[in-house]
Amino acid sequence: MSPWNWLFRRRRREEDLEEEVQSHLRMAARDRMDRGEAEAEARARAIREFGNVALVKEVTRDMWGYAWLETFLQDQHYGLRMLRKNPGFAAVAVLTLAIGIGANTAIFSVVNGVLLRPLPYPEPDRLMMVYEKGSGFVQGSVAYPNYLDWRRANHSFTDLAIYRGDDFNFTGSGQPEHLSGEYVSANLLGVLGVSPYLGRDLLPQEDQEGAAGAALLSYGFWTRRFGADPGILGKSLTLNARSFTVVGVLPPDFRLREQADLYVPLLQWTAIELRSRESHPGFRVVGRLKPGVTAAAAGAEMESIGGELARQYPKENGGRGTTVIGMKSDVVGSIQPTLLLMMGAVGFVLIIACTNVANLLLARSIARGREFAIRVSLGAGRGRVIRQVLTESVQLTLVAAVLGMLLASWGIRLIQAAAPAVLPRSQEIGLDLRMLLFTLAVSVLTGILFGLVPAFHGSNVSPVESLKDGARGSGGKPRRAERVLVAVEVGLAVVLLAGAGLMMQSIWRLLRIDPGFDTRRLLTTQVALSPSVMASPAGIRLSYQQMLERLAAIPGVRSAAVTSLLPLGPSDSELSYWMGSGAQPPQDQTSTAMFYIATTDYLRTMGIPLLSGRFFTDHDTLASAPVVVIDEVMARHLFPGQDALGKQISIMILGPVRIVGVAGHVKHWGLDSDDTAKIRDQIYFPFLQVPDRFMSEGVVGLTLVLRSEPDPLSVVSAVRAQVAGPTADQPIYGVQSMEQVISGSLAERRLTMLLLIIFSSTALMLAAVGIYGVISYAVSRRTHELGVRMALGASRRNVLRLVVREGMLLAGIGTAAGMAAALPLTQFLTNLLYGVRPADPVTFAAVAFLLGAVALLACYVPAWRATRVDPMVALRYE
Repeated sequence: MSPWNWLFRRRRREEDLEEEVQSHLRMAARDRMDRGEAEAEARARAIREFGNVALVKEVTRDMWGYAWLETFLQDQHYGLRMLRKNPGFAAVAVLTLAIGIGANTAIFSVVNGVLLRPLPYPEPDRLMMVYEKGSGFVQGSVAYPNYLDWRRANHSFTDLAIYRGDDFNFTGSGQPEHLSGEYVSANLLGVLGVSPYLGRDLLPQEDQEGAAGAALLSYGFWTRRFGADPGILGKSLTLNARSFTVVGVLPPDFRLREQADLYVPLLQWTAIELRSRESHPGFRVVGRLKPGVTAAAAGAEMESIGGELARQYPKENGGRGTTVIGMKSDVVGSIQPTLLLMMGAVGFVLIIACTNVANLLLARSIARGREFAIRVSLGAGRGRVIRQVLTESVQLTLVAAVLGMLLASWGIRLIQAAAPAVLPRSQEIGLDLRMLLFTLAVSVLTGILFGLVPAFHGSNVSPVESLKDGARGSGGKPRRAERVLVAVEVGLAVVLLAGAGLMMQSIWRLLRIDPGFDTRRLLTTQVALSPSVMASPAGIRLSYQQMLERLAAIPGVRSAAVTSLLPLGPSDSELSYWMGSGAQPPQDQTSTAMFYIATTDYLRTMGIPLLSGRFFTDHDTLASAPVVVIDEVMARHLFPGQDALGKQISIMILGPVRIVGVAGHVKHWGLDSDDTAKIRDQIYFPFLQVPDRFMSEGVVGLTLVLRSEPDPLSVVSAVRAQVAGPTADQPIYGVQSMEQVISGSLAERRLTMLLLIIFSSTALMLAAVGIYGVISYAVSRRTHELGVRMALGASRRNVLRLVVREGMLLAGIGTAAGMAAALPLTQFLTNLLYGVRPADPVTFAAVAFLLGAVALLACYVPAWRATRVDPMVALRYE
């Protein structure tokens, strides 16, 4: 018989066994009554002759088999009865564990979704990203002609595909909308191993200059804008004033880039940059390794190809090579160390929670000393007592796991909302079967671990000592196990508090850094031009000029400008330059600068100081000599000890230009990282001097910056109305105040700080509860002792000092151990810190003071209660 059949037929077999025993007793009693014995005496003698009924039943059950299952069910039933008998204890233990389990499940869900789960492509480990590298960068964008050479020359990849992100203005079908999309080579889906959810892939003949427009829609855009209409295939969309036919819809889990709404053939992008080996306009290359080829072998071959191209084209490729990196590593980026750090931190929270519950169970096992002694006296083995206590522990954690899953789902949503831009693959984060198994495993394991100490304590009771009168409640200081557990709690809390304190100091110091411009009352937004004005460069220039005039008329607006780049924003644009007006030297003999296209009021609007010379005017047009303004870093770099005004430099593609001004340096790369960035030189170029051949692509989707007297977000509706213009088909998107932009640039640090504050606060609270619980229980056990002390003349102050000293001693030992552990552990935060060392004495002193204050408060309450003991009552205590 299987265990399950035995389990389901158990009641029937028990009833049959009971009936058989009673029938035997009735027969024996009737036989005696037939011999003349009285009924009561006959029954009594029959039972005495039969022996121990319970033992007979137990032996019979053993003969049935599956005695272990019977014992298991008894343990479960008894454990649940004990938990129902102590609802207060159960509620505190379950809530404490639920916090630890929920926090761990939430963080592990993030780690699983971002780091552990493979990319949603066939054989994702064979997908590699290929970048260009140079003296100032390792993962740079790729020149399209170089990509074509890579594709022809390599033998490591089955194929290489190329793509770049861009913005599209969607018009002609309801409300105009800005879309984020990708220009892709027609073989991209084939390289990734993906088939469209609906329709077909792009065809090679569609990825040609002059071909009819074709587009693939993302699943999200298809459902959001078109209601998942299967009839979308073959319909025409107007994108950037051009017609594109929808040929397919991508699968729901396809996320080459989270924000992309559509994908169109690369050669539909008619920009001049496609034909220039000098231009690197954000192209990224992905390839699939051939079977048996390793990433190292592919990297070596691509480096060899890069070296050959540098020899063939020294002007464009001199000093450039290639970098090959796994696609998953590229997607995950720098977030991996932060997530692993969070896994360690949240593990501390779980340990603290388990330690707290272990202390509760230990105190409870001490209170149950007589119960365990009676069970041992009646024949229960040590293993049975241990198993019973562990059963109750696991039951607690399983109940806590259910509540923890609810807390985890809330925590995941909180993390996703707090840092959507920081977490790649954020849409793949969630609770699934793997998470359920993880939670179950964590729950059972923690139940066993924190139940071991009270289990062994309960199994080691001495029946003689425990059953003595007065043994229960007799005093003593907190036992060694309790002291160790509380010290562990406090030590782990110190580590988390030190990490949170260091991150708070870093954020505070970063926010005090001068970014090189005035961040107050500054609004930023991107603009999608009307299709009617994009047909001609002159129309684009006029549209922006008229837009700025309308914006300047808004009440409260002080100034407005447009720029191609926003400091501290997600984008960058670099161009090579060289001294003088001669021919371009080899690429490795040129310098690189950040390249900003800006209108006349840009410096005034941003609050960037003009150090010398002038900025642009309305007279700086295509009809006048090209001019630039450079920043102070570039001026010192090129002309140390000289005046830069009037000097000439040459910019790649644009040719010779004259320097007419020097502006202050802005921290484009980040408040903390700009000073160490490889490319720090900055060049400003007049919007009105952008050549016609670059106007349609180079300045579409510029960023609008606007300074206002009131809160900048309060003028958004007026800005939207004025940008829309007479045709009402120019939407704005990506609206942010500059404070929000700066906050976004610190998103990873802020996420780390937020989680560490949450975890450390939880740890501090649990540590305080642990200290309070141990001291409170010690006071209750020492009632008799304290009564004797007070009867013999001890003052309440003496009693208060005695109890508080014990608690503070525990806190002091834990704090010292925590400080020793925090010194090496906070080194893992080094890359996230700014202006503060991992072993910062001020932070550690503040942590010690905070923990000491909380510990004092946790000790004071039971200590004050101890001073209220009535000596006469205490002397009669048990």
